Amino acid sequence: MGDEKVKNEAMEIMGLFQVLPRLVVFDLDYTLWPFYCECRSKRDMPSMYPHAKGILHALKKKGIDMAIASRSPTRDIAETFIDKLGIKPMFVAQEIFSSWSHKTEHFKKIQQRTSVPYESMLFFDDEDRNIGPVSKLGVTSILVNNGVTLGAFRQGLTQFSQGPSSSKTKRDNK
Repeated sequence: MGDEKVKNEAMEIMGLFQVLPRLVVFDLDYTLWPFYCECRSKRDMPSMYPHAKGILHALKKKGIDMAIASRSPTRDIAETFIDKLGIKPMFVAQEIFSSWSHKTEHFKKIQQRTSVPYESMLFFDDEDRNIGPVSKLGVTSILVNNGVTLGAFRQGLTQFSQGPSSSKTKRDNK
């Protein structure tokens, strides 16, 4: 499915919901792209999961802010890939720092920078160890299996629309 088709489908999905998040936050490795940055070189040309770019474009078109919360020992490679993919301008905040940090630290910085309440955020990540602590902040958090997909996107918006008490850690296997 091409980026434009995914974007249109993501727009349709968003149209089904009365309430949308003010900020959607993405992890990078195995969420937006299928690799760990530290296993790649700055010279490589990265690729994203098939639905990821279309979903980002749909969120941008809808006027929903986006941010990155990623742990990486190679921040420079992550930032280079974000540039190469042409998605850097889409994000209002990028918190990319070392692997010893907790995702909750990323979210505290994102919240300070954007002033968006945690309850108005939606988060996608591939690691269960991040979902629980971030959910406890009040962020609707979705565990993805094979990157962010339209199925995970729909699941995230569904859980978000049901309010913070419904944040579950289901894995999307579509």
